[in-house]
This record gives sequence, structure tokens and C-alpha cells, in this order.
Amino acid sequence: MINEIKRLSRSYLPEFVYGGIDGTVTTFAIVSGVIGASLSSAIVLILGFANLFADGFSMAVSNYLSTDSRNQLLHHKSNELKTAFATFVAFLLVGFIPLFSFVIAALTKNPSLIQNQFKYSIVLTGFSLVAVGWMKGKIINKSRWFYSIQTLLIGGIASGLAFLVGYLLKNI
Repeated sequence: MINEIKRLSRSYLPEFVYGGIDGTVTTFAIVSGVIGASLSSAIVLILGFANLFADGFSMAVSNYLSTDSRNQLLHHKSNELKTAFATFVAFLLVGFIPLFSFVIAALTKNPSLIQNQFKYSIVLTGFSLVAVGWMKGKIINKSRWFYSIQTLLIGGIASGLAFLVGYLLKNI
């Protein structure tokens, strides 16, 4: 059983990393852009969930078409649906993390949580990016710290850019 899990981990690692990182980065970029523009938490949730499903679907379809094209060129056995599904699931699961504090704040109406939901989102997103990088390093047997920091930096730069764009365009 453990060997099967390891085999699956290695088989779908690219899809997990790709979907997980992009899901987290794009969703948190939306969160950051909305907060930078001083818009409401409702807009964070609307745009965040729209991104999760539309961009997740788009990535899964793109993965399917790309894998299908590669397999046809190389005359390989077809496995497109599984890789597309792995991308979609990773995108949804890991991409939901930046929205988690906003969802909990909206459901509980807790004033302290509402006031700090962006801060919690930053922390949770940082942990998720570090975890994806760590998992990649572990599975490929390379430096877990390097991939954790690399993934965190990529996400941090993207979200910083989104926040800046939102901030600069908020008066339009």
C-alpha cells in the first residue's frame, strides 16, 4: 500500500505541484488585489471562488490537451484524464486555502476574525506554499528547504504584484 502511494505521488507530482501552486498563487493574488483596492470581503469570496472553479477547470482542460498532444506525438498509452483530474483537485484543494479565513469570517461573523482575515490568509497561504515546495523536495529527494523557499517566494512576489495593482487602481 505504501509503495502504491509513493508510486502515485511520483506519477502525479507535476500535476499536484502545478495545480497546487497555481491554485494558491492565483487565488491569493485575487485576495491581495481586492484588499489592495480596499474592496469588501464579499468581493474576495466572489472573485476567489470564481477563480477556483474557472481557472481550475481551465488548467485541467489545458493539462488534458497538453498531455493528449504529447502522448499522440510519442505514441504513448493514454492517461490524460487522470493527470487533468489531479491538476484540478490540487488546484481546488490548495487554492481554497487563501479563502479559508474569509469563509470562516463570513460564516461566524466573528469581529476579530473579520478584522484579521487578510492576515490569517497570508499566514495560511504561506504555509500552503511552503508545504507544496516541501512535498516536491521530499518526493524528488532534493532539498526540501530550497523548494519550500522557492515556492514561497514565487507566491509572495505574485501576491505583492496583485496587491500593488489593486492599490494603484483603487481610485478608478
